[in-house]
Amino acid sequence: MSTSPWEPPLAGNEAEHLVGALNRLRATFRWKAADLDSAGLAFRLPGVSLTLGGLLKHLASVEHYTFTVKVDGVAQDEPWRSLDSSIADDWDFTSAALDSPEDLYELYDRSVARAQRRLDHLLAHGGLDQRVHAAHGDEHASLRRLVVDLIEEYGRHTGHADLLREALDGRVGEDPTDDFIWPKVVADS
Repeated sequence: MSTSPWEPPLAGNEAEHLVGALNRLRATFRWKAADLDSAGLAFRLPGVSLTLGGLLKHLASVEHYTFTVKVDGVAQDEPWRSLDSSIADDWDFTSAALDSPEDLYELYDRSVARAQRRLDHLLAHGGLDQRVHAAHGDEHASLRRLVVDLIEEYGRHTGHADLLREALDGRVGEDPTDDFIWPKVVADS
């Protein structure tokens, strides 16, 4: 039985299943947002402010924030570091309309690649039970909690992307097609 590269293992350990579920959602989301021009990335449903471009930028921000601030308690890199705090809540969604498709795809792909490398390192050096910087009071979250939170975030936004893409051009499906190649190899700068 052959499986797609984004398919979680049939019988892996907890970390393999969680990372597999996250990576399947990442791939499905990226496929839903793939191959669009500026107009496609800015497409909106009536009465809805979400766009695929905004979702790409938002999820890039979430990936970066999770594996910098939440894991290590360190400041984020650009473009996130110099955000105006008065607009920061929606900046990633609203500012995407000013970015080229190439920039949005590169930002997302680079953020996911960095996050995955960091996650792989953390799993190899402490596993899911290790405590991270993020805390509520004196209790620090586990890496497991952050991975589950990312799965939840992707589940919500992959559903949004599914609706947007079907309304835009009819692309439907639960998983990427066999001809979809992702992740792209992204050089880290």
